Amino acid sequence: MNRKFNKIPKLHVRKGDTVKVLSGEDKNKTGEVKLVNLQEGTAIVDGVNMVTKHRKPDADNPNGSIVKLEAPIRVSKLQVMVNGEPTRVGRKRNEQGKLQRYSKKTGDFIKN
Repeated sequence: MNRKFNKIPKLHVRKGDTVKVLSGEDKNKTGEVKLVNLQEGTAIVDGVNMVTKHRKPDADNPNGSIVKLEAPIRVSKLQVMVNGEPTRVGRKRNEQGKLQRYSKKTGDFIKN
């Protein structure tokens, strides 16, 4: 779904959505989207795709540390959850004529 002027495609996932992971090491885990990167097509999901980072010593932390944090995951591996059920997402016009996301399973609009 490419746009005419802005060549970055719209994604079915937005910040604040609850999503389910469809494949990979964290398959079937759910979490809330914290950040979406449109250019790369990735999202950071709370508690999913955890990685370990080794921090160098600095003035605040003289001994260094080991930190666990979320790494980006491709949005193609994520499915939006609506009312606790995973669903595909489409776009259609609401009563005001504005394009809005809706659940293809139930037909209800997804709140932004």
